[in-house]
Amino acid sequence: MNSPEQPLPTFDEVLLCTPQTSAEQVGLFLRRCLIPCQGGDKIYTMLYADELSYDVSCRAEELFQHLQCYNSSYRLIILCNCERENSYLPSAFSHYKVHMIPQRSRAEIQQYLQHHFRVAQPSSSAAAVFKEHMCVGIVSSKRAGMGK
Repeated sequence: MNSPEQPLPTFDEVLLCTPQTSAEQVGLFLRRCLIPCQGGDKIYTMLYADELSYDVSCRAEELFQHLQCYNSSYRLIILCNCERENSYLPSAFSHYKVHMIPQRSRAEIQQYLQHHFRVAQPSSSAAAVFKEHMCVGIVSSKRAGMGK
């Protein structure tokens, strides 16, 4: 996010973890991250890694330990819910823990995201529904089940 022209992460750089995420999915992700290739300087991110099941977390840690020797310059970020930092994977990687404070203001982050999510030429797309012709929007309600 150092410049507005830097791209957003691609689909292969992000793994959104859920309790249903399989060991195979995590393994493929870790291999992309830890096995050197001509992919450039990608930053890989596991979101909600604390949601992984115990078995998947154990296998992920084992695979990480095995593959880590192939690449000393990998860039991996594991984001977890701070209320679940005692689950397996956050505990296993706790010696790598870094507390982060955002370096950019909320307004700068919003401006960066707006730059990347704005539809170039307004057309009869769904983007016309969202503010300023964004192709992404968040719809929320304080009342559950109200047809969002």
